[in-house]
Amino acid sequence: MSVARALSPESVTELTRALDLSGVFANGTLGGVLARARRLDLFGFLVIGIVSGLGGGILRDTLLQHGTPVALTDYTYLTVATAGTLLAFVADLSRPTSSWAFNLLDASALSVWAVAGAQKTLAVGLGWLPAVLLGTITAVGGGAIRDLLLARTPSIFGGTPLYATVAIVVSAVMVVCSRLGVPTVGVLAGITIGISLRLAAFHWGWKLPDSRDWRPGSAKGRDP
Repeated sequence: MSVARALSPESVTELTRALDLSGVFANGTLGGVLARARRLDLFGFLVIGIVSGLGGGILRDTLLQHGTPVALTDYTYLTVATAGTLLAFVADLSRPTSSWAFNLLDASALSVWAVAGAQKTLAVGLGWLPAVLLGTITAVGGGAIRDLLLARTPSIFGGTPLYATVAIVVSAVMVVCSRLGVPTVGVLAGITIGISLRLAAFHWGWKLPDSRDWRPGSAKGRDP
């Protein structure tokens, strides 16, 4: 593939769709893993997995107001989300939940969706700030809805290694590279940085500070 072809709008659009679908599959699988942990039946698996896989993209497309959400017009999205969910249903993927394999899947899904969301927002003519916001919403929206259905505190509200922060960084990288005229570089750089940052957060337990860390006098009584 020539450089001109790689940087063409058609090529970037195809790449964005591929990233979107890979995020749908990964998040459908993640939803299925959580459904297994709650011992849900097949219908429960499908609801949680499909919401996890399609929720972020539907939120993004609704906010873009640029036609019907693609997940409702392109049946490939529903098929891919269902496939990811059924994979988690037939194969017990819960054992590696705390292992590098599950963390890698989580980091990859977050990163590819942030890139896809930011690129799709830029493609309809919106500016850098909407692109960062909608890239982040694409990455975390489905997971937030899934967590609410499972009566869990959504990961975007803290208590877990860097999550929404990673999506913001990845979206920003994609925006900067697109403005520089190298969107394909933005895709590769955004995914690489996102996966690396998310895995580092898992490994070292990086989290944003909560209110207790900022409470006046919280350092009283500590040894100098």
